[in-house]
Amino acid sequence: MRTENSAALHFILQDDIFLLKHDREAYSHVALTVEQPEPLVVLETKQVEFNYLGGNKKNFLITVHYPGIDFMDDAHLTALQNTLKRLGFELDDIAILNLANHTEADYETISGFFNPKKMLLMGKSALPKNIGPIKLNEQQTLGNCVMLFSFSFDEMMDSNEYKKAFWEQMKLL
Repeated sequence: MRTENSAALHFILQDDIFLLKHDREAYSHVALTVEQPEPLVVLETKQVEFNYLGGNKKNFLITVHYPGIDFMDDAHLTALQNTLKRLGFELDDIAILNLANHTEADYETISGFFNPKKMLLMGKSALPKNIGPIKLNEQQTLGNCVMLFSFSFDEMMDSNEYKKAFWEQMKLL
């Protein structure tokens, strides 16, 4: 049978193929196998959860390090809130993350969760993993986030010089 259009064969011929006796003998020695594709393994990524204080409404993240405490020492929290109030921020505007309770968290995970536009890192122990080099008391930009790495409150409580350096940089943040 001849046809000009190969698409017409679909309407003329059936989808089943039958072999003649001598063709069946030729194919009986060859195993006809259809390879099944390997099933896809779906790995679910565990949603990261952080226990933090505040509402994070203005995407302002503050990282601290206080082992054995949920968030911050009460006296230090009061001092931080007073500083933030002078700058026009309330507790609902920020997020305070205690890295002592999230030792496995790196900078990418933290920034992916909080999406900070401003970030205050309070002390060497409050630096997230893989953040890279960052200068003390000098504002820097990483991606779309302005960050300030400063002293911890333990360091500042005993030094007026540290408090002054912290306040001067906070006014610019």
